[in-house]
Amino acid sequence: MGAADWDNSRSGGMMSQLTPVVKRLLILNLAIYFTDMLVFNFTIREQFAFSIQSALLEFKIWEFVTFQFIHGSLGHVLFNCIGLFFFGPWMERWWGAKHFVFFYLVCGAGGAVLYCCLELAGALPGSNLETGLVGASAGIYGILVGVAVIAPSMRVSLLFPPITLTMRQLAIALMVISVGVIVLEIGGNQGGEAGHLGGAIMGLFLMKTHGWTGWLQSRTRKTRGRPAADFKAKIRPRTMVDLHGSTDVDAILDKISREGFQSLTEDERELLHRAAKYDEEQDS
Repeated sequence: MGAADWDNSRSGGMMSQLTPVVKRLLILNLAIYFTDMLVFNFTIREQFAFSIQSALLEFKIWEFVTFQFIHGSLGHVLFNCIGLFFFGPWMERWWGAKHFVFFYLVCGAGGAVLYCCLELAGALPGSNLETGLVGASAGIYGILVGVAVIAPSMRVSLLFPPITLTMRQLAIALMVISVGVIVLEIGGNQGGEAGHLGGAIMGLFLMKTHGWTGWLQSRTRKTRGRPAADFKAKIRPRTMVDLHGSTDVDAILDKISREGFQSLTEDERELLHRAAKYDEEQDS
């Protein structure tokens, strides 16, 4: 993993103070790992890892979520935390805290779903119905793809290998690697790569489909018992927008940083997505 080029004046900066949900996820992942290792001798991992046998056949449905918070080794949890540290704040500022939690957990569950599909189809040699799946990687792959959708040209400098890629190139490369490992049966971690790929696919789906945000917002309104604030559009639609040159888009990004993605109007969301699409076409 590495660092990304980020314009602090426009979107808060990747290396700025961690966003609240990302901070809690980092603490939770590390606390669970070290508690499991030092106190429970990895009993937590044995009880809450995802497997087809326990989650589906024994109806322990909660494993679609719990496996995302346990890890197999120190390197595993540290690598995932690095990815979450660098890219998680991007998505939390984009979606807002509640939508981000939903996005992250559903991407993780999507990894388990694809793992199930490929395992039941016989595409994962060496695994079985009792093989455990652990780690936050599926959710993090969803985050990486999400950032690639909204900022495809943002450049990322990797520590290993020491190269610089755009977010779009990084996302595509990671997905190609996952497919290659599964198809060519390289490395013996086909189950893990299936989880990565499933998280990435779910992340792409959620970024392209916004109906779920309205559903989640309506559930929040029912819970609170009062209507959400009505934000008025302050921008005009454009047929073509330059993401890096538009003051309107800058204002939207600032609004996301302050209030979260859920505060945007439909016109603002449409303009931002058109801007990202135009930026991607210009870069290709």
